[in-house]
Parts: sequence; C-alpha cells; structure tokens
Amino acid sequence: MTIRNTRVRGQKDYWGILQREGHSGLTVEDVEVFGNGKVRTQFGILNQGKMITIRRVDIHTISNGICTEQGLVEDSYLHDPKYYPTDHTDMIMSTSTPAKGTQLIIRHNTVVNTLDQTGAIALFQDFGVIRDVTVEGNLLAGGGWSLYAGAGVKGTSSNVKVIGNVFSRKVWPKGGHAGPVAYWDDEGPGNVWRGNTWEDGGAVNPD
Repeated sequence: MTIRNTRVRGQKDYWGILQREGHSGLTVEDVEVFGNGKVRTQFGILNQGKMITIRRVDIHTISNGICTEQGLVEDSYLHDPKYYPTDHTDMIMSTSTPAKGTQLIIRHNTVVNTLDQTGAIALFQDFGVIRDVTVEGNLLAGGGWSLYAGAGVKGTSSNVKVIGNVFSRKVWPKGGHAGPVAYWDDEGPGNVWRGNTWEDGGAVNPD
C-alpha cells in the first residue's frame, strides 16, 4: 500500500498514519502529517508491523513523529513537536529490536526537536535490545539529547552505525538541552561512530 501526495491531520490521542501488526510494506511519501496543536496526536506515523518506507514526509505539531523498529526513513523533515503533560517527545523513535532479517535505516533527514526533551532521534531499549540500525547523513537539533544512541539495560547494542551526521546548536547551545548524544555502546559489536560533526565545525563524539 502507498500513501502519496496527501495531507493527514492526526486523530486525538492516537496517530496520523498506522501500519498495524501483521502487515508489511507500507510506503508513505510526499505526505504532510500534523496535529492541530490543541489536542494531542501521539504519533505522526506509528508502525506496529514490519517493513515500512517513509520518504519526503513533513511531520509537525505532534507528540512523537515516527515510531518504528525497522524500515527506511529518508529525506524527511520532522520539526516543531507539541508538548502535552506526561509526554516524552521524540521525532524519530525505535523502542526495540528489528524484526528478524530486517534493519532500520534513518538517513538524509532534518530532525529538529524544539523542546528540552526527549530526543531528535531516540533508539530506546524499552522492549528489546537495539541492533541493526544505521543513522547516516542527518541534521539533528534539540531535545534533551539530540541522539539517544541505543545503549540500555536489556543488553549491549550491536551493528549500530552513526555516520556523517551534523549536529546543530540552533535550538540549544549543546545541541540537545543536555548535549548532543547519550547512551552509546562504544564496545558493541559492529557499532560504528564516524564523521559526525557540529554544524559550525568540529567533531561530535560520545562522552
């Protein structure tokens, strides 16, 4: 299924676009997804299924932009989230392990969280170990940390590649309110941190 050249206004407390569990292969491209800023739209795009392709999408005025464990997110603009009480606010988020035989690729996006929490890109171990994720060539700004990089209590992340991203200070002086990156497993097998820089010059490295 493909959703293309469409404006989607999100539903109260739910999502703009949903791929349900048991489904795979949704493509969303050249689409705007947004809330009305008065009542919460929790997710712009929520993937409960398997593979999804998200391309040239503009997502804004929502609590969380995209939530998926696998698929491709590219050439998109996620910005200006809306905070509602008790929210954790992330623009692109993964919360568990990709489905067997799949991976998550996040590349060539502009991701700006204008709040002081939680992240621009957030790889969280809420439900499983993060692995097989590539974050490449994105412009990242804002949030508490601009990038949550996959470490967590469920195990050591692996095959996480963070390559050639640019971190901006335009939202917060440290990139994110607290800094540019947190929760990086430096010793994780297959993990790569390479060529990540500040927009105004200089390398960005995990603490």
